[in-house]
Amino acid sequence: MTTPAPRTTLPRTFTRDLAPHDGQTVRLQGFVHARRDLGGVQFLVLRDVTGIAQCVGQNLTLPMPESSVEVIGTVKAHAKAPGGYEIQAQQVHVLSEAVQAPPVEIPKMEWNVNPETTLDYRYVTVRGLKERATLKVQAEIVAAFREHLIDEGFTEIYSPKIVSAGAEGGANLFELDYFGQRAYLAQSPQLYKQIMVGTFERVFEVAPVFRAEEHATSRHLNEYLSLDVELGFIESEEDVMDVETRLLSAIMTRLRARASAEFDLLGAAIPDVPQHIPRIELLEARRLVQERYGHAVGGKDLDPEGERLLSQHYAEQHGTDFVFVTKYPKAARPFYAYPEGDLTRGFDLLFRGIEITSGGQRIHEHAMLLQSLREYRIDPAQMEGYTEVFKHGMPPHGGFAIGAERLTAKLLGIANVRYARAFPRDRHRLLP
Repeated sequence: MTTPAPRTTLPRTFTRDLAPHDGQTVRLQGFVHARRDLGGVQFLVLRDVTGIAQCVGQNLTLPMPESSVEVIGTVKAHAKAPGGYEIQAQQVHVLSEAVQAPPVEIPKMEWNVNPETTLDYRYVTVRGLKERATLKVQAEIVAAFREHLIDEGFTEIYSPKIVSAGAEGGANLFELDYFGQRAYLAQSPQLYKQIMVGTFERVFEVAPVFRAEEHATSRHLNEYLSLDVELGFIESEEDVMDVETRLLSAIMTRLRARASAEFDLLGAAIPDVPQHIPRIELLEARRLVQERYGHAVGGKDLDPEGERLLSQHYAEQHGTDFVFVTKYPKAARPFYAYPEGDLTRGFDLLFRGIEITSGGQRIHEHAMLLQSLREYRIDPAQMEGYTEVFKHGMPPHGGFAIGAERLTAKLLGIANVRYARAFPRDRHRLLP
């Protein structure tokens, strides 16, 4: 039964801050991460938002794992304890007692639980130290994204997620009934962020996007967090790639400052971003992976193996985890990509063997845009709400989008992108 803790004047101390309190009495609050009873001596591992601490005492009544508790005790240096300190506990107060055991043992998930099971019970498994660290890293990525772009003069926008047409055409749209009209969940904020370039010149958005694709791969989700950027008055796609390079550098700088403990816990390394990320045209990239590695790329793009091999080449020969692939053909790009003969001013950014960004310069002239829609067999009348703005002096512009989960997964060495999202949505999963 839960009982209120006695009133105390002791401030709360977090587990990461024990060292300055060596020899002092402190008050910790958190969850019962693990517990043991060894012949009258009780061990409680307490987990709070900053880490874990070992608490040791005698004749203590320990609640079930995942109960929320308050521990009052004395801090003592202990070489074998997490963080080098433990708590000699005098009191353990239960703030909210778990009414049943957790469906999995959180401290043992990594080696004792089927990964699919961790997703089934994500409402509690997300409390795990490594799971939490992953989401902390992602939060810092998003914070750095916002902070840097605002510093570069960008304005955050908020586009609708219920739309009348897809931004990229195709059938990968979730359809819904909107008061008797056909509507869709937005697959991208692309069209709206282009419109808003006419207002703010430089814009960004952090929001979910939805793709109704029945894939079952380690790199795709049906709902993911898209980090979108669009900027006006550019000379070419080179300006867009320069912005992304500076942005990635700022993200890595913040991760070193604010998430190094999480990278250490996960055994991952924060990459250096070169001042000028190498750039290679798509056709040259295809030739390179065939000549160097004997891999013939089929289709109109780089396949996953081609991406991996090209990244391997740049890691080995140029010492970088990043490479831009440029000049994609029209057939591999959406209707709004700026044409250059049979090619476009579109690019992808590869990072450690996988595409994390798609971007480029966009069409900004009204007549050219209508012609492109026709070439892509899209009825201009269906896109009128978007195309109207191009009658009113849109500047040369371009942008890109980063999938937050995919970037997080590659940074941390997570094999499946689903584990880089708190509550993933794929074609089989609607819960929790």
